[in-house]
Order: sequence, then C-alpha cells, then structure tokens
Amino acid sequence: MMTLTWAQRREELLGDCIVSPDVFNPMIDRLAAFVVPYQQALETEAAQRNMHLYLQGLLSHLPNKNAEDIATFVNVERQVMQEFIGTAPWNHCPLIEVLVPQVTCQLGHPDGIIAFDPSSFPKRGTHSVGVKRQWCGHRGKVDNCQIGVFMGYVADEEHALLDFRLYLPQEWIHDEQRRQACHVPPEMHYQTRQEQCLEMLDAWSMQVPHSWVTGDDEFGRHTGFRQALRERSERYVLGAQFLAVCRRSKMVSMSRRSHRRGSRLCRR
Repeated sequence: MMTLTWAQRREELLGDCIVSPDVFNPMIDRLAAFVVPYQQALETEAAQRNMHLYLQGLLSHLPNKNAEDIATFVNVERQVMQEFIGTAPWNHCPLIEVLVPQVTCQLGHPDGIIAFDPSSFPKRGTHSVGVKRQWCGHRGKVDNCQIGVFMGYVADEEHALLDFRLYLPQEWIHDEQRRQACHVPPEMHYQTRQEQCLEMLDAWSMQVPHSWVTGDDEFGRHTGFRQALRERSERYVLGAQFLAVCRRSKMVSMSRRSHRRGSRLCRR
C-alpha cells in the first residue's frame, strides 16, 4: 500500500516538474544577444561562425555534447569542430576585454570587492598543461591537479568572474618538450600565484570600482603580496593561517605576543 501510494505521489511530482520549452525561449534569445560582442571579438570570420555553431550544439537536445555529435548536428565536418575547440590558436584576451566592461557596467559599485581565489582541477594523467602533484584544495590533499587563479568581483548580492590565469609550475617552464606538446606560448614565463594576482589587479583595478581586495590564507601569509597591495593603496582582507602550538600531555601557556599572532593551543 505504501509502495503504491509513493508511486502515485512520485508521478504527481514528476508531472509538476515538466516545464514547457516556451519557458526557455526568452532565455535563449537573451543568451544569443549576450554572446554577440564576444563573437565579434574573435579575430577571424571562421572562428565567429564556429562559435555560433558550437553554442547551437551546446544548447541542443543532444545527450552527448562532444565535438563529433555537435558537428553532425550543425552539419559541418567533424574536423572543423574539433579544430575550433581543441587545436586552433586564438587569443582569449579580447574576450576578457569585453567581459570586464560588461561586469563593471551592470554590477559596478564603489563598495565592490575584488576577490582572488586559486582553484584546483584534479587530473589523472600527466599531459594536461600545468598538471603536477601539488596541494589540491578540491580534494583537501596533495594530488595530481591543475591550478587556476581567478579574479572575481562581488557587489551587493551579485558576483561575476573578471579574469583568470593558469598557474604553470617551474617544472613546466623548464621542460621544453612538454611545453611544445601542450602549445604553451614561448613568451610565457614563471609567475607565482601572488604575482599572477597582482598582474590582473594592475590590468583592471582602474576600470573596476572597488573598496577592498580579498583572498584566502595563501595570499594572507605572503608578506610580499600584502606589501604590494599597500604600495598600490589597496585596502585588503586576507585569510590568516593559525599556528598550532602543541606539547605532550599538557597545555602550554601563550605569551601575549603569540596570542596576538593568532596562535592556537591544542592537546596531544
């Protein structure tokens, strides 16, 4: 009886979840208008055309939205779509130059916040550009991953991405064979994640209204990064890492100086 009742209730719930395609049509029209300036920022007509076709595939009913299936859906050769997605050289900077003014125009506020965040992307192999065994925040341990450094913007209750960098470890910088295999630009040199943040800040701080710069303890514990923000007259709120002071079988009293530095007592 309970099983039958649940089955009936489930069908009623599923029936309520059916959404008419008409609900999404205005959304697709808005997305199409949103994409236009980004499409125009691409350097070649072929790239602009392929971007339109690729988005058609992503918004389609296809169950698997890979290059081959999308190419079949939009009636182009598979190699055309694979090259556009995976191997054709193109510069992302003009797209960022479209994005930042859009964010500033729609969300900009004098009390806005620029937020820096390094994020990890776990990987299994060794061929993805920048991959190595390093701290992977996504998994909370040292693991094989890529790391991206992201510059976000927060104003009132809205937030948006502004810019990003892929962190390239020193091992990759000095490995010419791996660089060539992954098409790493020859002009790309080693930068710490703090240096990447400062580079993005220097590029956009004058265009993006803000009162604060924020980041986690990876940036907060870096003296040079804090000094660089002060030199740029930036107010900042950065994470701080607590120092655990442990002794066997007893508590250790803290000096006032240790307390001010945020030390934490623990038992062992």
